[in-house]
Amino acid sequence: MADPARAKRLAKRISTIVASAIEYEIKDPRLAGVTITDAKVSGDLHDATLYYTVMGRAIEDEPDYAGAAVALEKATGVLRTKVGAGTGVRFTPTLTFVRDTVPDAAHRMEELLARARAADADVARIRAGATPAGDAQPYRVVGEEGAVGQERSDPGIGAVEHDDQDAGDRDRFDD
Repeated sequence: MADPARAKRLAKRISTIVASAIEYEIKDPRLAGVTITDAKVSGDLHDATLYYTVMGRAIEDEPDYAGAAVALEKATGVLRTKVGAGTGVRFTPTLTFVRDTVPDAAHRMEELLARARAADADVARIRAGATPAGDAQPYRVVGEEGAVGQERSDPGIGAVEHDDQDAGDRDRFDD
């Protein structure tokens, strides 16, 4: 088992070499929008997995994922040769290309968040003109004279007045 730091360095180097080769050296038009997003190398340094995404040429263009996958499969041998020449390791890792779905998931999450924000704005707009269904003060407070519905001068929650000789006519709070 190789050092994990060495595997990370090798993965970064492999992704750089492959991205550069796709952009400047391989002349397949199906690879025009392919971007290498990540690379992972196995612990024994024999297998490399490269994650890629395909960008459309224009905003309204739908990316050609199938064409890019076929083109990467066709170019794997040339890319492995370039990786072997560029890394200088004893055994050139086999290259496996996997489509990266993180950008698609992020785009979907952004759409869901935008819908949630719109729903929150609708609720806030409706709530702005709303009035309570019941009384403005739904809780009954026992007043100082003992009448129900009168406001107390002391707004303490849970405060109860007791007229007790031993307490010296002072307010006590129930625990």
